[in-house]
Amino acid sequence: MKGPAKRPVSGTKFEIPENVTNITQTLKRKGFEAFLIGGCVRDLFLGNKPKDWDVTTNAIPDQIMAAFEKTFYENDYGTVGVVNEDTADETLKVIEVTPYRIESVYSDKRRPDSVTFSKNLEDDLKRRDFTINAIAYDCEEQKTVDLYGGLADLSVGIIRAVGKARERFAEDALRTLRAVRLSAQLGFEIEQETKKAIAEEARGLGQISKERIRDEFIKVIESDRPAEALTLARDLGLLKFIIPDIEKGQGVKQNQAHSFDVWTHLLKTLSHAAKKEMALPVRLAALFHDVGKPDTRRWSEEKKDYTFYGHDVVGARITAKILKDLRFPNDLADKVVKLVRWHMFFSDTEQITNSAVRRLVMNVGKDNVWDLMNVRACDRIGTGRPKESPYRLRKYHSMIDEVMRDPISVGMLKIDGARIMDVIKEPPGPRIGFILHALLEEVLDDPKKNEPEILEKMAINMAGLSEVELKKIDVGAKEKKEEEEERVVKEIRKKNWVE
Repeated sequence: MKGPAKRPVSGTKFEIPENVTNITQTLKRKGFEAFLIGGCVRDLFLGNKPKDWDVTTNAIPDQIMAAFEKTFYENDYGTVGVVNEDTADETLKVIEVTPYRIESVYSDKRRPDSVTFSKNLEDDLKRRDFTINAIAYDCEEQKTVDLYGGLADLSVGIIRAVGKARERFAEDALRTLRAVRLSAQLGFEIEQETKKAIAEEARGLGQISKERIRDEFIKVIESDRPAEALTLARDLGLLKFIIPDIEKGQGVKQNQAHSFDVWTHLLKTLSHAAKKEMALPVRLAALFHDVGKPDTRRWSEEKKDYTFYGHDVVGARITAKILKDLRFPNDLADKVVKLVRWHMFFSDTEQITNSAVRRLVMNVGKDNVWDLMNVRACDRIGTGRPKESPYRLRKYHSMIDEVMRDPISVGMLKIDGARIMDVIKEPPGPRIGFILHALLEEVLDDPKKNEPEILEKMAINMAGLSEVELKKIDVGAKEKKEEEEERVVKEIRKKNWVE
């Protein structure tokens, strides 16, 4: 993994939030031990702000809950959440306090069959996943307990398993992916024996719940080095258990518009999204936008080159399947699928019309259109081209700005179903909906028609038609316009060898 490791800051005195020290001090006043543990200690030594705070102690859950006013306890592993209501910092609102514990075998490679609470910190440290997460820190005494060389590994940027690596990964196979995720987040290298053990235990990831895999996968994608992490996951045999469809792009040569195979192009597109610190939906769409290419590649004798017609449609279906399999929330999945489906929008501003731009905004949604433009910019860099926003795309931005105020949905018409029923003297029914959509088709072509008087006149004219005729106008007009636009786009793409 590229990127220099941050060396631990000198000394062991840190500025610890009062909400945290209140907990450690309270436990100690009641005669217990209390140490910070895990990622927060690692982050402190790296000079980073911890994303959460964890305390470990020789107190058992009942004793922990008795020591604090507001707590909750709803797991099988002894972890008690101590609630802080006097802070706006999300990282401090709940601090997890867990007893030292000894874990039995992990027969399902996901969780220990049983947990026993211990009085010895050493028992707790030896069950940890990596040495850099097995450092305990005493806030009050400013003392570090580091039994496995975690500080040394932090100083040189190494991720190393605690004890025997294969045993750690056999216990919880998600640790294999967590190692890759940490390497992406921190820019650390995975130590060779640990890396070998990951490859040997990779198949265990197939037994891990999709929700847990998804959460680690998101952290990989949101890191500064997602492409390097996915390459490492592939090399170690993990990627096939996460997003196997992506691996199909390896060695799939593209046409002359591209400098790289599909796999490399997807990773370079994702890398640019990460470089620009774009949001998760854009990063996911950047990774998946051409996932349909391996299934749609065809050789054209006419062009003497490959074509990928329909890869956007096929890619949207594959993306929907991937995100559903990984249990992504429906709203996020829907957005990413739309970005993949419409990423091939035609952007030649010398030949495109405002009507076509309005239809694009309608298809992808106003809330998503700028994310779509970001995906396109990343896609361009991923092909090996030097500019993410050439003049043509900048002008397309301007066209979007122009049409964003135009109506693109029935709800934006200056007439509604109730007014249509009043004007044409008809009761509620499917005909009213057909008239509304037929009016929208007219307005998409010419927004100036979106005036109450004009719409009312058109509605009156349409009222004399049968339901079948109205439906033909609605569906037929839409299909005719889409077919004509698609025909023009195909001709232009064919002429310029773009697919």
